[in-house]
Order: sequence, then C-alpha cells, then structure tokens
Amino acid sequence: MARQRPAARLLPAFVAAVRKQGTIVAGDRVLAACSGGPDSVALVALLLKLREEMPLEVHLAHFNHRLRDGADEDESFVRDFARRSVLPLVSEGADVRSHAAKKKLNLEEAGRDLRYDFLRRAAVRVGATKIATGHTMTDQAETVLMRLMRGTGLSGLAGIGAVVAGKPCPIVRPLLGIAGPDLCAWLAAEGIPYREDPSNLDRRFLRNRIRAELLPELGRRYEPRIVLHLSRLAVIAREEDELLGAFVRELADEFIVRKGRDASLDLKTLPLLLPALARRVAREYLRELQGDLRDISYEDVGSLLSLGEGKELPLRKGLVLRREGGRVGLRKDRTPSKAYEILWDGRGEVVVAAAGMAFRGTRREADAGRSSFKNDDRTGVDLDAARLEFPLAVRNRRPGDLYRPLGAPGRKKLKEILRAKGVPVAGRDRLPVFLSRGEIVWAPGLPVAEKFKVTGTTEAVFSIRLKKGPTRRGRVRASGS
Repeated sequence: MARQRPAARLLPAFVAAVRKQGTIVAGDRVLAACSGGPDSVALVALLLKLREEMPLEVHLAHFNHRLRDGADEDESFVRDFARRSVLPLVSEGADVRSHAAKKKLNLEEAGRDLRYDFLRRAAVRVGATKIATGHTMTDQAETVLMRLMRGTGLSGLAGIGAVVAGKPCPIVRPLLGIAGPDLCAWLAAEGIPYREDPSNLDRRFLRNRIRAELLPELGRRYEPRIVLHLSRLAVIAREEDELLGAFVRELADEFIVRKGRDASLDLKTLPLLLPALARRVAREYLRELQGDLRDISYEDVGSLLSLGEGKELPLRKGLVLRREGGRVGLRKDRTPSKAYEILWDGRGEVVVAAAGMAFRGTRREADAGRSSFKNDDRTGVDLDAARLEFPLAVRNRRPGDLYRPLGAPGRKKLKEILRAKGVPVAGRDRLPVFLSRGEIVWAPGLPVAEKFKVTGTTEAVFSIRLKKGPTRRGRVRASGS
C-alpha cells in the first residue's frame, strides 16, 4: 500500500492534537487571527475542517499594521477569504510607527501590543471563548533560538505557550505541533491561496535570518529534526518552569512584605537561599511591581539581590527601587520636611511637633548612686552638664552636619551615621538634633557626642528622656537655612 503523503496526514494529526490538548473543544466560538499569510490561512482552513468533526463557530479578525505598501492588499485578501468561506470578519488598523515612537518600543513590540489589544476587544465584541493564532512549530524553534542568542533562562526557553490564560478568554495556538513548511504543502495540496509577506525575506531582522539561514543549516549539517527537538525543548522547559514557579510563588510570600498597596522585598535573608531560588523570588517581586518582566534582564535581577543599604536601582518607566532597613521597595518621592528650630532652656519639657516627639530634661549630681549612663539610645541620653550651654537648639538636620560620635576617632557626616544606623530616609529629615553652641550633642538613636559624654570627672549630669504618649505643640522658631 502506498505511503500517505505528509500533506494528507496533516489534517488527521491536527484534529488528534486539538482533541488531546483540549485547545479547542465542542461548542467553542473561536476568533481566529488572520493576516492573510500561509500560517493564519491554514489555521482558518483547518478550523473549518475541524468544524465538520465538532460543533464550532469560527470568526475572523484582521489587524492592519500599515507598515508596508501591501498592507491594504492583505486586508482586501482577508475580506475576500472571509466572504468565500462565509465567515464573519472583524478588522481594524492602527499607526504602529507612531505608537512605537510614543511608547519608545521597537516596531515588533508596538505591533504585538496593538494587535493583541485589538484581538481582545474583538473577542469581547463577538463573544469568543478562544482567540486562536497561527504560530507553528517553526515559529517555536525560531523563538527558542532567538532567546538563546540574547541570553535566557528556563522561562525564556519555554518559548510560545500553547494556551495562555487571560481576559476575556484564553489565547490558543493549535498549530504549534506542525512545522510551517508542512502547512504550506497542505495549502498547496488543497488549492488554498494565501499572501506572502515580503518583509519576511528581509535579512536585517534576526528572526528572518534564523528562518532562512540558521535553521536550514542546522537541519542540513547537524540534526535533520532540529525544529522538532527545539519545539520539544520548549514544551519541557514550560512544564518544568510552571512547576518551579508554583513552588516559588509560595516561597515568595515569606520574603515579599505587603502592606496595603505597597510591597517590599526582604533582602536580609533572601541571598542565603540557593541562587536559583533567590533569583526567582526576586523576579516574582519585580513581576508584582511591574505586572510583567518585560525589559528585566539577568543583570537587573543580580543588581537587585546585591543592592546595598541606602542604594537605589532604576527600572523601566521611571520606577526606582531603594533599599532601607534591609528591605527593597519602590522609592517614594518625599515632600521635603519643613525646617524647624526650637530653643530649649533645659527645664520641663520640649515638644518637637514636626517629629511627633516630646522630651523632658532633668539635672542631678553625678554621684547620685548611678554607675551607668545612657550613651546610645533612642529613648534618651545622659550628658555632662558643665559642657553644655543653654538654651540648647533642637532642630532637624541640615546639609553638611558633622559630629564626633562617642568613641569615634574624628568627626563624621550625620547623614552617613543615620544611614549606618538604619534610620529610614522618610524619618531622617524630621529627626530632632540637639545642639549646644552650634555643636551636635545628640540625636535619638545615635551615640552621644564624644565631647559631651559623662566621664569620671563629671560633677553634674543633664538627662534627656523621650516622653511617651501624644505630643503638644511647642514654640518653634523658623530656621534661617
């Protein structure tokens, strides 16, 4: 018995694959994207054959990219094809070049965004249960090779998904198991015409060079079934990526801290994980922030994981990450704190309303039964009263502030000490700083200044203590700076 020709085997293989994968089921209303090229025309023709096997509605959708002279002829061809096939058609066009320039995208990205936006709207319009595109096994192989060349991980090797969930309905690719040349052979055997896109012959584009040069060369000299093997690699990578992704999403909840609409990534212990898991958790965090991982590179993820305290990492669209207190979150533009300065004679209490704090001052003899003193505490400090000159100035920090912390060999920038102590940026500009004769004495949470510490020769101690509870508004003199 004569062997069945490949073209004759294609239809039974397509029907069997659809039934096995469940990409299309009985009762579906399928919106088929049709450009007029061989893959999309074959998709529609095969769907019409499938309609003879199961109850099915088929609608066509055509998007005119308006990028080349023959675009309008392609649209006319699809209209004639829809009329001959007695299929309803939804069509639309857009200026892809203008969209690309406005959104700072390349033409391929801009066209894809506009095309899929149109398909989703068209699916709503016709009440589709599936959006079908004509991606083939050859497209899959080209995609895997392109991503390998650009540098990719397991997610990139997953290539094109056979089913992609989304609103208003899933996107399905029922031709991923069929090579492009086989579809062309089937169309020729069936006598079904299609349009050739001359831009597919332009070797300036990487995908076209892979299709016309690299894949044929690999097939001739290395492995005749290279397209099949690359396609199989994509399937395996996708399945394993989904399995690992489900595990990582559960793990990520231990490191992604959510508070209202804000989310931060705890980097204090994350880098201790296996590098592969740490990278995946970081990617999951970036996906949550941006909605996708477009334009996020391997280097971006590495920079996030190694981000130093107080450092920033710019992302796309003006987003900037900042690490504070061991956590990374989106940097928030802060309204500069209003400068304040209060003069305090050391008696009673001083209210620093701008910081939401109040302090009480007391004076006592140094030999009053105390052998230890507060030198580095957010709640208070003990000072050598003889070295102070009243009134003390209580103000927020200023650029260039310097002081010598207890035990330090010399003066340091107040800004750097606040950063080293892990004081959040949002609170640094409001933090009260106590000064005597223009010299910094102390600030809550920082060491006492070396010059004003209590020593064995101290006769009188002046103590400052943070009061608990609500503050009252005190006298404030506007700073001249």
